[in-house]
Amino acid sequence: MNSTNLSPATYQVDEHGYYGQFGGAFIPEMLHPNIEELRSRYLEIIYAPEFQEELQVLLRDFVGRPTPLYFARRLSELYNAQIYLKREDLCHTGAHKVNNTVGQILLARRLGKQKIIAETGAGQHGVATATVCALMGMECIVYMGEHDIKRQRPNVERMKMLGATVVPATSGSKTLKDATNEAMRHWINHPQETHYIIGSVVGPHPYPDMVARFHAVISQEIKSQLREKTGRENPDYVLACVGGGSNAMGAFYHFLDQSEVQLIGAEAGGMGVNTGKSAATTQLGKAGILHGSKTLLMQTEDGQVVEPYSISAGLDYPGIGPAHAHLFASGRARFYDITDEEAMRAGLLLSRTEGIIPAIETAHAFAVLPKIDFKTEEVVVVNLSGRGDKDLDTYIAYPY
Repeated sequence: MNSTNLSPATYQVDEHGYYGQFGGAFIPEMLHPNIEELRSRYLEIIYAPEFQEELQVLLRDFVGRPTPLYFARRLSELYNAQIYLKREDLCHTGAHKVNNTVGQILLARRLGKQKIIAETGAGQHGVATATVCALMGMECIVYMGEHDIKRQRPNVERMKMLGATVVPATSGSKTLKDATNEAMRHWINHPQETHYIIGSVVGPHPYPDMVARFHAVISQEIKSQLREKTGRENPDYVLACVGGGSNAMGAFYHFLDQSEVQLIGAEAGGMGVNTGKSAATTQLGKAGILHGSKTLLMQTEDGQVVEPYSISAGLDYPGIGPAHAHLFASGRARFYDITDEEAMRAGLLLSRTEGIIPAIETAHAFAVLPKIDFKTEEVVVVNLSGRGDKDLDTYIAYPY
């Protein structure tokens, strides 16, 4: 995760906080001191030897890293490729999100903050934030869409059990976008004592870069694990689901400048990109400002945000992180829109083929596999970003 190990920063953020034409920090004046403090200090803090020592101990002993890179034999036979699963579902709390929350809680403590706020959609980031706040004895408030509270009830109860206050967002579609709006509003009103742990590679600079760096441990481990298992560091393909894009950016990070590695993102097509019930940002979005950065987002002709839809709460977001917007616009990564039905069937197939029940978000990545004509010798890594415990009610109720 040390930045000195990275190749020249072709796809990394520039000194102004931009990835190509996307990024920046479009923020209210009240938040300028917070963002400027983060921007000027985050790299110095997170690469300080004592910070890295504390972080690495927590990643190993608390989170459970390194997570396994598992050869999926039956899936490989089915799709005629060498398919490996990066098992982020085995992280403490059940998803990749905790990599970032552990890093940000250590950062917040060094910045002298006393309170933590967060937004969550599927609840995995909320649980991961509540977990590290309990670990560090800090107050935690999590904003969550009222609709998501109902469909992700197990994670809501976990957050409460960990001592967090869960505040419903009751505006708009009552999902992730609206939870983010409420968290931003809270931060504007309480900027001095509060640190906002953003859960994806979205928001004003330096958040997209900071979150990406904390998740870069995923691709760092993939390289060393592949070398051990196959004798090569680079796969032919890396697949991951993309809402805001944190797990995907973590899986892509150390391959961004390796042009021989094909980067594939799976977005929530919902009921279909032309139905008005979708969250496929690269297909439906255009450039605009969302939650503090310039990126691709779904919007009307007069610039109003279009309400997204997905059966998966974690992908139910009208935008995409600015780094992913740049990867799409530059052609470095390809993005597939996956319908609810395709995702649900892929989740069921993985469950019955490999004995692993994935989060519905993650199932979107597996739904890409039948859409690509692989060669037998090609190495494919799918980032298995979260487990499906939280989604069992949705799986059970779905009419297969």
